[in-house]
Amino acid sequence: MSAAEHTQKLEVVEICAGAGGQSFGLHRAGFTHRLAVELDTHAAHTLEQNLRRVLKEDGVDVPADLVKVGDVASPATWDPDSYKHVALLAGGVPCPPFSIAGKQLGSSDERDLFAWAIELCGRMKPKALLLENVRGLSTKRFSGYRQAVLDKLHDLGYIAFWKVLQASDYGVPQLRPRFVLVALLPEYAGYFSWPQKSAEQRTVGDVLSDLMGENGWPAEDVEKWVAGAQSIAPTIVGGSKKHGGADLGPTRAKKAWEALGVDAMGVANNAPDKDFKPREGATGPKLTTEMVARIQGWDGEFADWKFLGRKTSIYRQIGNAFPPPVAKALGEAIRDALLKKGTPRPLIETSSTVHDPVYKLLRRQSRPLTVEQIITRLAQVGVSMEEPEVERHLNHLGHDFELEKTARKTGELAYSLGQFKAFVGQDDHQRHDLFTQHRTRIS
Repeated sequence: MSAAEHTQKLEVVEICAGAGGQSFGLHRAGFTHRLAVELDTHAAHTLEQNLRRVLKEDGVDVPADLVKVGDVASPATWDPDSYKHVALLAGGVPCPPFSIAGKQLGSSDERDLFAWAIELCGRMKPKALLLENVRGLSTKRFSGYRQAVLDKLHDLGYIAFWKVLQASDYGVPQLRPRFVLVALLPEYAGYFSWPQKSAEQRTVGDVLSDLMGENGWPAEDVEKWVAGAQSIAPTIVGGSKKHGGADLGPTRAKKAWEALGVDAMGVANNAPDKDFKPREGATGPKLTTEMVARIQGWDGEFADWKFLGRKTSIYRQIGNAFPPPVAKALGEAIRDALLKKGTPRPLIETSSTVHDPVYKLLRRQSRPLTVEQIITRLAQVGVSMEEPEVERHLNHLGHDFELEKTARKTGELAYSLGQFKAFVGQDDHQRHDLFTQHRTRIS
């Protein structure tokens, strides 16, 4: 993106920015960073050096406080009121609260900032909001949580859209499904459309062929490896400080890597040399961090992003990132909406979308309802549910909301929905103590 194309000043404030995958993609789409906030000092160092460089190369005035390091929810880190009405508020808030691979604690996890980011949107009043997270947030477990944040956006005056996107649909040689939430003020929402998929799907072998041969591995061995790696990679994982060293994933992922001819038991310092032989039990070489970055989308126009730090830190930075090509595609779609390009399309009233009918019903009721009453009330509005399904919904809701239970004389329990447990900025929320206790392992 040239300096001229940045002159329209579509400014972005990015929270939980990591090492800059989303940052670089949004920059290439024409957004100019006014501020980026990141907790991890190593990732923030990478982000600061690279983002400042690309802004300068495009002739953009770079703010002195371009990157702030610290807890994004702490007033000591930054003042959101100083950045009101920017074009875009964006972020990749922590994923572990919703990850299928984790405990899915949702609002009970001190790392959960998704609902807080919605409140932040209401405070800053940007023209558009972009949040990405793991696919787990789109599952039934979080239907009530999802309903609560979408209803809140509607109350704040935004039109919200959400979708699960696959990175491989946008030129990234990796599966990596991500839950993406986009919200815009009504005057721009009609111009928004999800980005078109890329016509070409790239493979691991194609994007890594030159790197595999750069250290002397014989050409015939490289060609054989490339021929066996003509598929996309499983999701890059291992970006959490809790996982220890660099590792390409759990057993299922390791088997997928094995089929691609990759040794997933760690990350190599260098590409294979002329004497390389796979270790016993492995089908090929380990990847270097540069190779992992390629698979994460740092290739082509995104190749000049330099990661700083030691190998494990670099791997975590890459593993936590949002693929730049996907961020660029989303950024272009949001940019075009904000510039009102094309013909606006009619909008379906998004607030009528029901993700969790039990949540919706209990939220409207002033009196507690038994399971039987919930089933009857839902049937009256055309929703058919059996007792076990209603009980599953109630169980899920109990994780993220205060679910109050009242015993009837008949012995039945009646349910009413209390407060959302999620952190939205409360001074007395348990998140503060838990965050302090676990600060060193949060990433």
